[in-house]
Amino acid sequence: MRKKIFLPILCSLLLAGCSEYNKILKSTDPNLKFEYAKQAFEQRRYVQAATLLEDVVKILKGTEKAEESLYLLGLSYYENHDYVSASTYFQTYYTHYPKGKYTELSRFYSGYGCYLDSPEPQLDQTMTYKAIEELQKFLDYYPKSDKATIAQNAIFELQDKLVQKEIDNAQLYYNLGNYLGNNYESAVIVAQNALKNYPYTKHKEQLQMIILKARFQEAYQSVEEKKVERFRVVLDEYYSFINDFPEGKYRREADNIYKIATRFVKD
Repeated sequence: MRKKIFLPILCSLLLAGCSEYNKILKSTDPNLKFEYAKQAFEQRRYVQAATLLEDVVKILKGTEKAEESLYLLGLSYYENHDYVSASTYFQTYYTHYPKGKYTELSRFYSGYGCYLDSPEPQLDQTMTYKAIEELQKFLDYYPKSDKATIAQNAIFELQDKLVQKEIDNAQLYYNLGNYLGNNYESAVIVAQNALKNYPYTKHKEQLQMIILKARFQEAYQSVEEKKVERFRVVLDEYYSFINDFPEGKYRREADNIYKIATRFVKD
C-alpha cells in the first residue's frame, strides 16, 4: 500500500520540479536563473545548472556574480563528466580572472578533467598531452596547493601512458623484423626516444630490454662482415642493461643474449 501511495507523490514532485525549471528557463531575469542554477547544482542537477548558466554567463559579465557564474558553469560540466566543455570554461575563467577567487581550483580542474578524459594508450593522446600541460601549469602556479600531490601523481600516470604507447610502437617494429626494411633499428630509436623523454618512467627496464633484443636480432640477422661489429654493440647494451637492472625480471633472457653474442666477438 505504501508503494502505491508513494509513487504518485514522487511523480507529482518530479513533474512539479520540471514545471518550475521550464518556467525559470523561459524567464528573462538573469539573476533568477543564476540563483536557480546554484540551487540545481547543489541538488546535483548538473545539466539544468549548466543550461541555465549558459544563458546568463555573458549577461552577468561585469557584475559581482560574473566570476561565480563562470566557475559554476565549468564545475557543472565537470560534475556531469563533460570534461572537454568543463576545461574550456575553466580556462576561460583563469584567463579572465588570473587572481580570482576560484583561479586555483579552475586551473586544477581544467587539468584534472583532461586527465579523467585521457584515453587508452592505443588511441589518440591529444587529451593526455593537454592534461599534462594544464596540470603542470597548475603546479607552476600553486606548488604548495593541497592538490599538488594529486596533480603530480596524475602527471606521472599520464606520462606512463605515453610511454606505454611508445612501448607498443617499439614492439610493433620489433615484431616486423626485417620486413620491408630494418625495423629493428626503428624499434631501438623509438625506445631510446622514450627513455630520453621520460627518464624516470617505471617502464625503463622494459624499454632497455627492447633495445637489447632489437640490437641482438639486428646483429644475428646481419651479413657476415657486419656481425662482429654489431655484436659488439649488443654487448655494450647488455652491460648497460645489467648495470641498471642486475636483478631484473629480464636478467636470464639478457644473459642468454650475452652468451650468444660472445661467440661472435673474440677479444
